[in-house]
Amino acid sequence: MRNSRRGEVDPFIVMDVMEQARQAEAAGRHIIHMEVGQPGTGAPSEALQRLSADMAHGPLGYTVALGLPELRARIARHYRDWYGVDLNPERVVITAGASGAFILAFTALFDTGARVGLGEPCYPSYRQILKSMDMLPVGIPTHMDTRFQPVPADVATHDLDGLIVASPANPTGTMLGRDDLAALAAACSAHGTAFISDEIYHGVGEASPVTALEVTDDVYVINSFSKYFSMTGWRVGWMVVPEAHVRTIERLAQNLFICPSHAAQRLALHAMDCTAELEANAAVYRENRRLMLDGLPNAGFTRIAPPDGAFYVYADVSDYTDDALGFATEILDEAGVAVTPGLDFDPHRGHRWLRFSYARATADIVEGLDRLQAFMKGRT
Repeated sequence: MRNSRRGEVDPFIVMDVMEQARQAEAAGRHIIHMEVGQPGTGAPSEALQRLSADMAHGPLGYTVALGLPELRARIARHYRDWYGVDLNPERVVITAGASGAFILAFTALFDTGARVGLGEPCYPSYRQILKSMDMLPVGIPTHMDTRFQPVPADVATHDLDGLIVASPANPTGTMLGRDDLAALAAACSAHGTAFISDEIYHGVGEASPVTALEVTDDVYVINSFSKYFSMTGWRVGWMVVPEAHVRTIERLAQNLFICPSHAAQRLALHAMDCTAELEANAAVYRENRRLMLDGLPNAGFTRIAPPDGAFYVYADVSDYTDDALGFATEILDEAGVAVTPGLDFDPHRGHRWLRFSYARATADIVEGLDRLQAFMKGRT
């Protein structure tokens, strides 16, 4: 049977690392997971109890395509509470995870061949989703002196139809301040470039994040319940779009997804009121970050991006290898620690970098750092 060239996307390497780790665990080994950006906690317990009551009350059938109205309203209140932004709930779209939001956004904003800028290193699925939709991901090399974030001049330099920014970013954890976001939004507006802000790591980290909605309404903002709300497997997220785009997104959502999972939407609604449990999780990430910033340099990983948020440390390992994929395999095989090679995030320079996730329990982070220090000591 014939194949479409649109299906010729690269593998998501971290998922391959997860599978290697699973195989090692199936063989009886104890693996410390520093490869995947997945909280070690599940959805808030009170939210699960309330969902159980919802499910006992009656069947959870389709919702409207834009999502439960009460969840959209609750998210609008979240923007007022967290950022002081007065948001019309009609602009909020509930999606099948952030991934579903990217598919909707790219379909609504771009035609075949559109040039969409990505500050590299970046989340790899941006690139692969764009490629699968016959659009052109344009890698923008970023550097330590700009905190691995794109700058306004990149918009004109690369002749972009769209620009995606992430703050906090994956894999670096770096953030954009209000002035930085405003300057990028202004550059996009001046050049007719669509602006997309990925904010799925808000609430996870040291510094207080800024939403792009604080500086412009001419933006697609994408967020998710996977990280701060600890609901990765439930696959529910949201998107805020300009009012004039809501009906376009609604038509696309009706046909592409019908609706996100009703149960996941109800769980998300309940989770938004579980502040004490969620903040306790965030405190764990902050402690894990402290341990990583002490422990990784002690192991020899001294050149790292300065992580403000998310739950990652991105480390330059060029002193030890120019094959990060092979190095990650060596660490898994010999130290029992799963880490992600930078090739996932930067196809040109990522062979010299590793990403370490500290999303799991603190005890795992302590054990993982001990293993990494022993491994690196054994290599010298």
